[in-house]
Amino acid sequence: MPELPEVEAARKAVEEHCSGKKIKKAVVADDPKVIDGITSSEFEAALVGKKILGAHRKGKNMWLLLDSSPFPSFQFGMAGAIYIKGVAVTKYKRSAVKDTDEWPSKYSKIFIELDDGLELSFTDKRRFAKVRLLKDPTSMPPISELGPDALLDPMTVDELAEAVSKKKIAIKTLLLDQSFMAGIGNWIADEVLYQAGIHPLEIASNLSQERCATLHKSIKEVIEKAVEVDADSSQFPSNWIFHYREKKPGKAFVNGKMIDFISAGGRTTAYVPELQKLSGGAEAAKSDDKQKSKTSKRKKTDDGLNGPGSGEEEEGKKGKIQHKPRARGRNKQVKRKSSDTDKL
Repeated sequence: MPELPEVEAARKAVEEHCSGKKIKKAVVADDPKVIDGITSSEFEAALVGKKILGAHRKGKNMWLLLDSSPFPSFQFGMAGAIYIKGVAVTKYKRSAVKDTDEWPSKYSKIFIELDDGLELSFTDKRRFAKVRLLKDPTSMPPISELGPDALLDPMTVDELAEAVSKKKIAIKTLLLDQSFMAGIGNWIADEVLYQAGIHPLEIASNLSQERCATLHKSIKEVIEKAVEVDADSSQFPSNWIFHYREKKPGKAFVNGKMIDFISAGGRTTAYVPELQKLSGGAEAAKSDDKQKSKTSKRKKTDDGLNGPGSGEEEEGKKGKIQHKPRARGRNKQVKRKSSDTDKL
């Protein structure tokens, strides 16, 4: 699924190639599941004749800045993708169509032709994205409900430590909460926790100042590197768990150490038990072993990982995610159905 780096790559491509150009033609799909709160004809009429001044992003949401409101916003969901004809944007695993596919794709939700002939399309094969027209995106849900952007407005170490000290929930659950910090999704959460040596089920308030500093450093480094290479995963460092997290249990290793899979924050989670240990002594360790034994026979899911809970978090329907604190020593697995969209 597209997370902050993938959406940022799309934003940069749109801003570079489309800024200063007028929208000559717009074709909006008649798909109320994706096109939210407005008819396709009304959406088209609101776009034609407008000039694109730039593209903005917060978290996993992007919107076009036009010469007058309202502005089209894109919540990418599980498979949303921006394509500009003749321009390489970014290639990520949830990309819905290939370069050799028909143009515009049958999965196109918004197709735009600019006055110089350049063509832009937002596609969504799985229909979990949301496309809206917003008068003021930053002051309206879902964007107004987001926490600080993990790239543009990062917390300081002290701010992060203070924030997590009040949260008695699993650290991965907290990182996925877009009202806490915007832009981190499943793969980034797994990566930063692996790099920081923190167990995904560790209670956030248990983290020391030192471990918060390590986590802060990991978030910064992982996101900045992914953005630097325009979310091209082939250029991610070879020691990242990202490259191995889709392998089957028992066959997944990173740097010679076994990767295991559990459910955390409602998502299938890859981690390295040898390096990412739960605090709490023998009781926590025993619980962790029991958790692992329940995840040894997982099937492939849509998220590309093994196990339940791999569906996208629900986006935009609520301001904040309601999390129930997870007591240490009770990591009972609950099978979940994939929800339609991301949380914010």
